[in-house]
Amino acid sequence: MIGDDIEGLYREHWRLVCGYLLRRTADPHLAEDLAQETFVKATRALLGRRGGSPAAWLLSIARNTLVDHMRRSRTELPLPKAEELGAFPQEQRESALDVRRVLARMPDGPRRLLELFYFDGFSLAEIAAMTGRSPQSVKTALWRARATFAEKYGAPV
Repeated sequence: MIGDDIEGLYREHWRLVCGYLLRRTADPHLAEDLAQETFVKATRALLGRRGGSPAAWLLSIARNTLVDHMRRSRTELPLPKAEELGAFPQEQRESALDVRRVLARMPDGPRRLLELFYFDGFSLAEIAAMTGRSPQSVKTALWRARATFAEKYGAPV
């Protein structure tokens, strides 16, 4: 029974998980290795799974697997620059701390959306699968989140 569950999850979500990891690593071999590790971890965690979207669950495991790998290899994923989030500063304030401080002042929903898209590297389709929304509504919410960031950053929208 459990074997059937993980096999079905594997068949249905392998491309999604591997695609996410490939975009984040730009290395097909590493992405496949991390995807395999993701499904091993998912197999171990399957009994404790509480339900919800399988795609969201697997992508969360994939993200954590990637972060663990980056920590082990002492590699850092770059933070997005302020202008990527929709802010064009009048003075140069591009430190990661400035971006983090502004994000900390944002409402949870828009902040989380920006983190999923820019920090975690999830695509609109992946975020839609994770949240149960359409890709178009995620795109609109992301646009609004960037506007909120730009406003709090003190820049024109």
